[in-house]
Amino acid sequence: MLVKKWMSTKVITVGPNETVIKAQILLKEHGIKRLPVMKDGVLVGIVTEGDLKIASPPADTLKVENVMTRNPVTVPWNYTVGETAEILLNHKISGVPVLGNHGQLVGIITTGDLFRVLVPLTGVGKKGIHFALLVDDRPGSIKEIIDIIRAAGGRIMSILTSFDEAPRGYLKVYLRMYGIDRNKLYKLRETIREKASFFYIVDHRHNKRDIYEM
Repeated sequence: MLVKKWMSTKVITVGPNETVIKAQILLKEHGIKRLPVMKDGVLVGIVTEGDLKIASPPADTLKVENVMTRNPVTVPWNYTVGETAEILLNHKISGVPVLGNHGQLVGIITTGDLFRVLVPLTGVGKKGIHFALLVDDRPGSIKEIIDIIRAAGGRIMSILTSFDEAPRGYLKVYLRMYGIDRNKLYKLRETIREKASFFYIVDHRHNKRDIYEM
């Protein structure tokens, strides 16, 4: 999933010579927390709600350029949301300007936008079911699980895998699905247990959570 699909393209900006009070008004009017600072069509900084709150008075004469962060962290439009999330985490920030192929400002992406990506993956919106499994790290092991789910009428929404903290020779698999008859969930679980071990099952429709100690 690329940043281009999830970023906000209607970006409110401010000039470096605008006053701090003007920037504060823009944030309040548009319900946002950061403003890219533009000079002659070029991104020269970013100013956040926090920057403006600690600005020394008088705010009606203090310029944005005196409180903004110069050379702000940015991401290109063709970054994935995963790469972007890592950058936000590493820099301990909640949003970054997005640049086009020629370095021009084309959008802004925030942690809120990343949450919009995350929600569909969890199956919450469709009230789906989430399986966390430990499977053999061998060709076809994941397909075997998927075939069992499909045979039970389930439709796979997403598949995530990870080797983090998995024992040697095993793989963690996170499956999101919907379309499962809840009356058949117990039988489905027991069938899958012949192929894999469960970490947990979350049924978002009934807010039911089965956690298995491993």
